[in-house]
Amino acid sequence: MDTSDLFVSCRKGDVGRVRYLLEQRDVEVNVRDKWDSTPLYYACLCGHEELVLYLLANGARCEANTFDGERCLYGALSDPIRRALRDYKQVTASCRRRDYYDDFLQRLLEQGLHSDVVFVVHGKPFRAHRCVLGARSAYFANMLDTKWKGKSVVVLRHPLINPVAFGALLQYLYTGRLDIGVEHVSDCERLAKQCQLWDLLSDLEAKCEKVSEFVASKPGTCVKVLTIEPPPADPRLREDMALLADCALPPELRAQFLVWPWTMAGCSFLCHKAFFRGRSDYFRALLDDHFRESEEPGTSGGPPAITLHGISPDIFTHVLYYVYSDHTELSPEVAYDVLSVADMYLLPGLKRLCGRSLAQVLDEDSVVGVWRVAKLFRLARLEDQCTEYMAKVVEKLVEREDFVEAVKEEAAAVAARQETDSIPLVDDIRFHVASTVQTYSAIEEAQQRLRALEDLLVSIGLDC
Repeated sequence: MDTSDLFVSCRKGDVGRVRYLLEQRDVEVNVRDKWDSTPLYYACLCGHEELVLYLLANGARCEANTFDGERCLYGALSDPIRRALRDYKQVTASCRRRDYYDDFLQRLLEQGLHSDVVFVVHGKPFRAHRCVLGARSAYFANMLDTKWKGKSVVVLRHPLINPVAFGALLQYLYTGRLDIGVEHVSDCERLAKQCQLWDLLSDLEAKCEKVSEFVASKPGTCVKVLTIEPPPADPRLREDMALLADCALPPELRAQFLVWPWTMAGCSFLCHKAFFRGRSDYFRALLDDHFRESEEPGTSGGPPAITLHGISPDIFTHVLYYVYSDHTELSPEVAYDVLSVADMYLLPGLKRLCGRSLAQVLDEDSVVGVWRVAKLFRLARLEDQCTEYMAKVVEKLVEREDFVEAVKEEAAAVAARQETDSIPLVDDIRFHVASTVQTYSAIEEAQQRLRALEDLLVSIGLDC
């Protein structure tokens, strides 16, 4: 629903609504519809310059000489929009989400932190991680366990292996995304066949066909870079990475990977330093020994074990799967415990997952309590969902003591509040009541809700 709303708002040029959807509802800025179009494309096509500038500043992708970039440029309704697109400097979505998963995986590849194998392709080195390659590709898993087993450097001299295409292939394995110059597409297709990456091969063929049709129908356009992106909500990358979390649990699957033991309540998890260090500032500091946590020698000469206190194995399992795959199945019952741990371990993405789980159980009895939790842990989207639900049932909430206390506390929390200053909770409820009015028949119902809220404010001596 939010995604559809985003596309409609971009066609209308409603900057306020788009800002709300991206910043409060966490809608992905580069999401695609069934026509493979992005919000930025519709904003350009409909001539909304202010919205175009906002989207570019918040992570909308529009690289020159790519299919998306040329499509936006060709479809732009005005010269100022075309100039904005040409002046575009990429701002990734990680500017809004500092733990954005794909950005982490891209950095893991580029920086090679804790890499355990180097591929040298015609003299050019590529640092990589056996665990990632093995989880993402059956071909690499087999080669690393046979021909390349025990090798820290693998030299590839075959004349048909292009270093540029090999680098693009690694990018795909790590992120699910691939950027390749059109002159190297055939090299990349050949590598995809060799590595049995049939999904990539299919995506390359489909993208080539789409770009050819676009260029043929739009004279003057020039696409020099081919970009493959996973479709929205594509689970393949995260499911593959979740295999690494599986390997942290059964001992018989741990031997082939570079690991680090975590111990809690008598249970040991063999984890990859690169993932925990890259995903959390807390674990980075812990592994860099900033906290001087006591370390116990590992068994059989392995790495020392780090003991984590105040967390059960069941809760840590959720942290484990989130760190590797950016996802974990959370029931509302366990979400509160995971939320507290996620806040301590500096994992804002996991906090958002907890928020989504808690949003599923909103009712008249729980909404105020969940709203308080959302404010405490700074979960803007969950807080907004709570106030949206409050707006729907405000006539019943005004009779509840917990809601009345929440309104009083919000009023008292406004620094140096004057008698007629606004109250954030009340303002948010009013906003959602008003936003539901789309027909004349809904006006009266909205007015009744607002009157119930106003009557409450008068009864407790607040004017806002």
